[in-house]
Amino acid sequence: MATRRTTWLALTSGIALLATAGCSSSFGGDGETEQKTGGKQELTVLIGTSGDAETAAVKAAATAYEEASGNTVDVQVAQDLNQQLGQAFAGNNPPDVFYVETHQFANYASGGSLHAYGDRISDVEDFSASLRQSFTYEDQLVCVPKDTSSLGLIVNDDLWAAAGLTEDDHPRTWEDLERVAGELTTGSVTGLVTSNEYQRLGAFMKQAGGWITDPAQGEMTADSPENLQALTFVQGMLKDGTWKFHQDVDAGWAGEAFGKGDAAMTIEGSWLAGAMENDFPDIDYTVLPLPEGPAGAGTLAFTNCWGVAEKSAHRDAAVELVEFLTQPEQQIAMGDAFGAVPSRESAAADYLDAHPGIDAWGATGDHVQGPVTVGGFDRVLSQFNTDLESLRTADPAKILADLQSYGEAALGAGN
Repeated sequence: MATRRTTWLALTSGIALLATAGCSSSFGGDGETEQKTGGKQELTVLIGTSGDAETAAVKAAATAYEEASGNTVDVQVAQDLNQQLGQAFAGNNPPDVFYVETHQFANYASGGSLHAYGDRISDVEDFSASLRQSFTYEDQLVCVPKDTSSLGLIVNDDLWAAAGLTEDDHPRTWEDLERVAGELTTGSVTGLVTSNEYQRLGAFMKQAGGWITDPAQGEMTADSPENLQALTFVQGMLKDGTWKFHQDVDAGWAGEAFGKGDAAMTIEGSWLAGAMENDFPDIDYTVLPLPEGPAGAGTLAFTNCWGVAEKSAHRDAAVELVEFLTQPEQQIAMGDAFGAVPSRESAAADYLDAHPGIDAWGATGDHVQGPVTVGGFDRVLSQFNTDLESLRTADPAKILADLQSYGEAALGAGN
């Protein structure tokens, strides 16, 4: 009991501190930054990358921009993106352009760290409404999404065939998934391996008709029968040993377990394509929609935006760089390089036409759930992910009750 109370106090204290930080201006440091105009400008870009393929693609796009503009771009790869950004903001020395994750967006926007440039991007309505909403703060589009991906069920074709399964066995329901995972689990191979994060398991909450908050993200809906049904289903497969988390098979992430043949199936987004091409090119796989649950289809969509620092001395050039990076031809080139589905709807349509068989990664519609983007909520979700690590033996009802309580505290701190 004492341990639980300590965790609760630490969490609520962190929420309060983050809420306070969010009200400050640019994480310390007031006043307008003098802007550099004209001549050759030197821009710094900080990214968090999925691997060598993404890094190379961003650097190639930056080189193309240099040739077109005469400016120079230094692309830096973060070891811990959010930590390094936080330190840069605090020191009033941020990169000019950088990846912004959805769960951190509201924190940065409310703190005044982001330069709002959405209205300066050409044909901005070509970005889907749901993606634009993820990066809208106080009714203003602050930054534009760099790409997108929904989750798919990824099947190892050789292991599938070796188990005597055919296309007719592709799982369309939870019951189908449970059955084929059992048939694929043999020896050192586990039927399904994923991460323990809500960013994967949350898809089953959506399929059961639940989610963490209401659509307006103003009310917690975590402690619900639908969410309990979802986590109980996952727990059942974990207990059966037909579903494992990547750390349980000594893999750094689920894609590694899949590529090494320790997992016959996994649940990942389009970023898996680049990793497979670079690290496991001999593995043949199929991308399927996630199976439907009691409430029907459901998947999760992910994106980052290109942030521009309010404290940058090169804001105009930085916005020009973002404009260049988000043109359809550049987005398609990045998709070709590491599997990212373009965030512009026109480019996404062309990209998916040219890459048949990956429609699940480009899913759109009401069954596609975006992440929670409430300021300060990242701490709540981090605790949720920690709790999900022990889902196989834990009480799902307690996990959801704690999520409900922590989330209500976070929403209250943010209002």
